[in-house]
Amino acid sequence: MERHEALHSLSHDHHRGLILAQLIKKGSPLYENLPSTTEGKKNYAVQFYNTELIRHFEDEEKVLYSLVKNRDKKIDSLFEEIIAEHQQIKKLITKLESNDDVEDTMDEIGYLLESHIRKEERKLFPLIQNLLSDEELIHLENKLQNSESKK
Repeated sequence: MERHEALHSLSHDHHRGLILAQLIKKGSPLYENLPSTTEGKKNYAVQFYNTELIRHFEDEEKVLYSLVKNRDKKIDSLFEEIIAEHQQIKKLITKLESNDDVEDTMDEIGYLLESHIRKEERKLFPLIQNLLSDEELIHLENKLQNSESKK
C-alpha cells in the first residue's frame, strides 16, 4: 500500500531512525559522515533522541493517536505496544547516558528501534490509512506540519 501523504513526515522520521538503529547495533558497518567510535555513536544516539525522537514520539502519541483513539481495537492495541516501546527506548537512552554497558545498550536500542519502526510502517500506518477519511488524513497532515514547525 502506498503511504498517504499525511504520513510522509512520520515515515521520513522513520527513515532517519532506521539509520540510527543500524549505526548503533554491534558490528554495524561504517556510515559516511556518521560517528564510528563507541563514544561517538553513543553521543549521536543521545543527541538524536533528544532532538528528533522525543518530538516524533509526541507527534505519534498526541497528534496521531488522538485522531484514531477508541475507533479501532486493533489500532488501540498497537498503540499500547508503541507507547510502551517509546517508554522503553527512553529508559534505554537514560541507561546509555549513565555509561552503563554502552555497547550492549546501544545494540538493544538499535534492535528495539528497528522493530518499533517496522511495526508502525507495516502494521499501524496501513490500518490508519484505511480507517481515516480523506478529510481526516488532510487534517492529520496539517496538524503534523504545525507540530513540525515548532521544532
